[in-house]
Amino acid sequence: MKKILSRKRAVEIIDRFPSARVFVVGDIIVDHFIWGKVSRISPEAPVPVVRVTSESLLLGGAANVLNNIYSLGGAAFIAGVAGRDEMGGWLRKRLEEIKVDAGGIIIKENRPTSIKTRVIAHNQQVVRFDRENRDPLLQKDRRSIIRYLQSLRHDIGVIVISDYNKGMVNAELLEEITAVAKQEGIPIFVDPKQNGFSLYRGCDLITPNLAEASQALGEEMQSHDELVKGGLRLTGDYGFASLLITRGEEGMTLFEKNGDITDIPAVAKEVYDVTGAGDTVIGTFALAVAAGASSKEAAVLANRSAGVAVGKVGTATVKPEELLSVL
Repeated sequence: MKKILSRKRAVEIIDRFPSARVFVVGDIIVDHFIWGKVSRISPEAPVPVVRVTSESLLLGGAANVLNNIYSLGGAAFIAGVAGRDEMGGWLRKRLEEIKVDAGGIIIKENRPTSIKTRVIAHNQQVVRFDRENRDPLLQKDRRSIIRYLQSLRHDIGVIVISDYNKGMVNAELLEEITAVAKQEGIPIFVDPKQNGFSLYRGCDLITPNLAEASQALGEEMQSHDELVKGGLRLTGDYGFASLLITRGEEGMTLFEKNGDITDIPAVAKEVYDVTGAGDTVIGTFALAVAAGASSKEAAVLANRSAGVAVGKVGTATVKPEELLSVL
């Protein structure tokens, strides 16, 4: 197979990361990790007793996409919803620390900041519990986000929709974002979580994992032939310019509207935690395209980034030097 990306070309793209700008909109989540050790089973129920050793908070969901872009040296703007609560305060402070404009974050009095709490023992997730409100976004909030996007439309190269199905992303919001994007010629990339892809019809790139793509198709894609047929059908049915299906240890497959199908093998030597890996994929892909990469080149860089991220425990990001080290 012809080599898609030389190291020299990769360095050229990565060197342009600091001048690339990405707008991220979607479900903002705080990832709360409780770290501990297990040495016994509870006498009250057949469950492990976790002795807590530490706790940590990390940017999650759409904020993790932004954090991946920031970690790679790019610039990102974010729009979403958070609560006027302790976690919302932590979120705004963290964005301030990494010098990200929080002007697109709408603070709600009666809507808590979405939190995913994971209990980790011996590098394994024991349990996860979520605190969230999945009510649809109000019209006035949607208008605020569109105004924020319009104020930045001349400064951004890509729009990322990070949809975790928490009520933020709906047809009305996507329609209004698409109107701004088309006017300015800005591509829209989507990380989907909702059943079916009709909501994202006509977007420039969608990055489902194999299970999500199979669900949208309505049938399993177990063999490579089934994957090819299914990917072509999804691309055609929904009018995507590109479809990137992530396949875990099998790597990724990129479908493009010109008919090209590109398999990209996985590179991770050890997988410790896949938490947030999809955020790393779309964040790297978007930043690379904003820096001038083709879809194939961006897919290779996204694949390499994901390989680094899953080798870490927790919601992980990747630095430029780590990406360069695996090229």
